[in-house]
Amino acid sequence: MSHRTTVWIAAPLLLALTGCSPGPAPLARDIYAPLGEIRPDATAEQQETFKRGEAVAKRRFAPSEGLGPLVNVTFCGACHEKPVFGGSGGHYRDFYLTATQLSDGSVLPTDRGGVLAAYNLGDGNARPAVEEGVNLIAQRNPIPFFGVGLIAELSEESILANVDEDDADGDGISGRANYDRGFVGRFGRKSQTVSIEGFIRGPLNNHLGITTDPLTDEQKSRLPVPSQTIEPTPPRSLAFRQAAAPDEPLTDEDGIDDPEMSGEDLFDLVSWAMLLAAPEFDAPTPESLHGQELFEQAGCGGCHVQSLEGPRGRVPLYSDLLLHDMGPELADGIEQGLAMGSEFRTQPLWGVVAAAPYLHDGRADTLDQAIRMHGGEAAVSAEVYAAMTDAEREDVLTFLASLGGSDQRSEGLLPPDAPIPRGDEPGAPVGVGQPAEVEQWTRGRALFDLDFPLDAGLGPFFNGDSCRACHFDPVIGGAGPLDVNVMRYGSLDGEGNFVAPEGGTILPKLSTPGLPRREHNSAHTIFEPRQTPTVMGLGLIDSIGELTILAGQDPDDADGDGVYGIAHVLDDGRVGRFSWKGGVPSVREFVRDAMSNELGITVPDEPGQTFGFLTDEDDIPDPELSVSQLDDLTYYLSHLAAPQPKRFVVGGIETFIDIGCATCHIPEMNSSQGPVPLYSDLLLHNVADDTYIGIADGLATGQMFRTPPLWGLSDSAPYLHDGSASTIHAAILAHAGEADSAREAYFYLPLAQQQTLLAFLGSL
Repeated sequence: MSHRTTVWIAAPLLLALTGCSPGPAPLARDIYAPLGEIRPDATAEQQETFKRGEAVAKRRFAPSEGLGPLVNVTFCGACHEKPVFGGSGGHYRDFYLTATQLSDGSVLPTDRGGVLAAYNLGDGNARPAVEEGVNLIAQRNPIPFFGVGLIAELSEESILANVDEDDADGDGISGRANYDRGFVGRFGRKSQTVSIEGFIRGPLNNHLGITTDPLTDEQKSRLPVPSQTIEPTPPRSLAFRQAAAPDEPLTDEDGIDDPEMSGEDLFDLVSWAMLLAAPEFDAPTPESLHGQELFEQAGCGGCHVQSLEGPRGRVPLYSDLLLHDMGPELADGIEQGLAMGSEFRTQPLWGVVAAAPYLHDGRADTLDQAIRMHGGEAAVSAEVYAAMTDAEREDVLTFLASLGGSDQRSEGLLPPDAPIPRGDEPGAPVGVGQPAEVEQWTRGRALFDLDFPLDAGLGPFFNGDSCRACHFDPVIGGAGPLDVNVMRYGSLDGEGNFVAPEGGTILPKLSTPGLPRREHNSAHTIFEPRQTPTVMGLGLIDSIGELTILAGQDPDDADGDGVYGIAHVLDDGRVGRFSWKGGVPSVREFVRDAMSNELGITVPDEPGQTFGFLTDEDDIPDPELSVSQLDDLTYYLSHLAAPQPKRFVVGGIETFIDIGCATCHIPEMNSSQGPVPLYSDLLLHNVADDTYIGIADGLATGQMFRTPPLWGLSDSAPYLHDGSASTIHAAILAHAGEADSAREAYFYLPLAQQQTLLAFLGSL
């Protein structure tokens, strides 16, 4: 690939952008590439390390490998994927920090660096509660990693050169450094961490529950940075408090040997981050040059300084990496190191156009909004920007877009001009031929992938900011890992009957910035995660007639096989077929239900359609989803091809039938489009242990679940309704109730037959 700026950006571009004469050091060379790619100066050995490190970043951890028990995500790349791996994340990857402010005004972090987990893989799956005494809860949106290795190389003197704690020059800007164990911090929303190793090890433990040991001196000597020695610099404040970056072995008590990530995997992961290239800038245009002039005239460069001097030359990150008071409107009360509740690190602007949403909590959908929301030391600059003409502001935004990533920017995760999968590729369309049909399918896919912004009605409470947020394994439209599970909850009355909370059984994981997350209380004792199934093939399932589903019922076990099975018939007589409890009757209702319950998006009032919210409590006019958008989403899902068999396994289907699996997971159901090989009867069965207390839903008791289709099984781990089984083998052994006999028959199969059956299931 051509790195169009790696030659001429070295000096001419900076001079063109700034109009300045050459400084004391030239601009760094051979550090720029498209977002997510390796630096051009990497050696062959470093390129191999980068590949291994990227694989570690994408690795889905399981509880058997040390994941949890307290978890926000299951892999590093979960929060750093936008627009490519190494970037930032949408709102569905937001998280919360907690702290306690004491009566004397001091602020104490809570356990795990203050990170509030979304899931507890133990303790009955109860969602972790806010600790007693916590009175500060702050939201955070992920930070991009692009170019962080170059930031790690910067000397402390380079950062401290811009310190002006007492505003000696009278410009209203008084940046100061933060410190980590005596070193000048540079990473994190509050510059609370000095090293990439610390910035990775902390989140690994706080967000995944994965323990690590520090890199050895020998490993540190192999990291891809120029050789240099950085001595600790004494903090310039008596109020110094130690930052939370780990520099010792981390351990936990989950029964998995520590460290849970090997030293070499950690080395590769840290090296991958350090080798990520700086975003390559666009060629300057009259508009971007004018925008850069206006940017400087507004005083934005007082904090977003154009470059800092490093061992390779000057690095154009557009940040001083210092703390600045951003005013009471942006303050969240969280203190880290020297950083007070209203102080934040100046965010580097390279690649910023592709890193929406903006500000520390993602409260700004656009760069225009982000600039206008600046306060404190940046208030004057924000006022100058607001007073510009529309054309002038557009030039400023054009300048910011020129700082890298503009041609990779996406409204979701689909890259610009993403091709349509063909043939038997996962995620391909089916039954789409005419140009108008292709256009509608493509529009629907784009809507499915779209990260809905706040001003489009996202929230106020939600689990994901897009449909793709939960359905992305192995491709858009697939399943989802543990870290996108939906939490259902409730309580039992005095007679042991399930009682749904007011507002429904979904306990949303997130809220819009500034709004407290919805919490449970001590009365809620029943928690049930719901794993994300694939949505490929929904149209075929929708084509199965209601009478066909009803014909499979055996409520009284008339054939005496111990398997009952009932259809989930709704109050209005429609037959359900989608969701873990089988209570959703059609693809259109599935879309309406998910848009409202998972994204907080209101839907149109349509005759005969009863799912979804028609109104909510935000300021966006209802309905927030139009009829045409609903049409496109429904069309896309109705014409998304079912998973295709991967291979033929001799003897697999025979064993599957012989041990009784096919009694519920029937291989085919007839439909208006022909036989549908979904391996399900779409009926409710009691397949839980007698001691299991789950969430009741309509006709489905807490122990009853719809038979899930098995197509695409190998690409939809983890398994079962709560994602508690990491493997197909574990999922089979977890079956109970009506599936007892089939489970027992599987258990006593000769090992070779077990392996044949597992291979068969994996081939579907």
